[in-house]
Amino acid sequence: MATFVDRVVLHATGGDGGHGCASIHREKFKPLAGPDGGNGGNGGSVVLEVDPQVTTLLEFHHLPHRHAPSGTQGMGDHRSGSLGADLVLGVPDGTVVKSPTGEVLADLVGPGARYVVAAGGRGGLGNAALASPRRKAPGFALLGEPGDSADVVLELKTIADVALVGYPSAGKSSLVAAMSAARPKIADYPFTTLVPNLGVVQAGSSRYTVADVPGLIPGASEGKGLGLEFLRHVERCAVLVHVLDCATLEPDRDPLTDLAVIEAELAAYSGDLGIEGGRIPLGERPRVVVLNKVDVPEARDLAELVRPDLEARGLQVFEVSTASHEGLRALSFALAGIVEQARRDAPAPAPTRVVLRPRAVDEAGFTVTRREGGGSVWFEVRGEKPERWVRQTDFSNDEAVGYLADRLARLGVEELLFKRGAVAGDEVRIGSDQNAVVFDWEPTLQAGAELLGQRGTDLRLEDRSRPTRGEKRAEFKERMDAKAAARAELWTERESGVWTDPE
Repeated sequence: MATFVDRVVLHATGGDGGHGCASIHREKFKPLAGPDGGNGGNGGSVVLEVDPQVTTLLEFHHLPHRHAPSGTQGMGDHRSGSLGADLVLGVPDGTVVKSPTGEVLADLVGPGARYVVAAGGRGGLGNAALASPRRKAPGFALLGEPGDSADVVLELKTIADVALVGYPSAGKSSLVAAMSAARPKIADYPFTTLVPNLGVVQAGSSRYTVADVPGLIPGASEGKGLGLEFLRHVERCAVLVHVLDCATLEPDRDPLTDLAVIEAELAAYSGDLGIEGGRIPLGERPRVVVLNKVDVPEARDLAELVRPDLEARGLQVFEVSTASHEGLRALSFALAGIVEQARRDAPAPAPTRVVLRPRAVDEAGFTVTRREGGGSVWFEVRGEKPERWVRQTDFSNDEAVGYLADRLARLGVEELLFKRGAVAGDEVRIGSDQNAVVFDWEPTLQAGAELLGQRGTDLRLEDRSRPTRGEKRAEFKERMDAKAAARAELWTERESGVWTDPE
């Protein structure tokens, strides 16, 4: 029998985008017929999809690391790279996707429900796509972007209409076997049931599912026994059925005490109220009490003794025997009525809407922040476009670096650096601290394709012996000192009367 796994950690990585191609078309009598480099293919994404044939997360337990295929590089003659196929992973119905911090990212309910865990990287543009009237034959292409990487927690919350809860060996598995065609393992020792069992019950024209949750004990909501691991399987249920053992031989147990203990554990358990079917707290859901094993004479006497107290609390009480099937028909029809009422009261599913959120007119799309630390000062540039452009740039190609400078200047990064107080030689970092591109800012750097040299070069970057930041600061200070000295000399001449009116 396959092992039941209902909680795993999945490490997903999207495929990398293929690099663009820098190629020039050549044929007889046309040695330079223009750029013809194709675009790189997009990388595949890691997608979770509900598959009715999958009932456990065991596959992800053995193979937790999944990587989608990458796109291939573009080629000459306008040939684009192939796309990386999406890696579609089948998950059971009712799987909840969470972040490592516990935030619910997706609730996958219903066949075909999908969620993209890690998106694939975008393919780089070839030089044919980068050509323009001013840059007619680019000698570079954009690099493909790496795919996203994410760690998510997958939790299976069983989709059932009725949940059977109670102490170990209270007869929950026997009740499921007696009411449905399910055949769980049944034995006369505690914790026989180690995994939830599902059964389908037909009561007249109504059909509903019953889940047998492994036995709860005091402290289950705090991690004792098996309860904490399987209490999540009752979160979607419309009705809770307390199965109380009236034939227990333990001296400190009785149906009323068992009911109080299980109710306390359900109240102490905090589930995910944002999931489908989990909007109502467990303490507010309909309850039914089943006094089991009444085929034993002493158990029948005890059931008749505690029944008035339970009914006084407003609970529906049924005396049943899974051995003789006594009371099972009335119980099945009563549960069918509660389930049907819950289905009628459930809110209609809201239609899926496409929400458009256009960017504000005055929104730059990036930020420039002055940072200090470790005795140094730098300016941090963050934003989707600048960071993506940096990832796409081949820094071994001077023309590609110049193209990046032109794009940043058109976006307004240089202007905002001026407003934040940046001067020549200041350190600028684009991206996060862990993976930032660092360079010394050149505010006087001219932009424009008219400064291009041969393909793959940029006249603005030809001077390899660029002064250091300290040398630039010293030069700037010398200029300021020279200006101050000139102003002082002119003021002295004016005070001494050198500047006089001829009249």
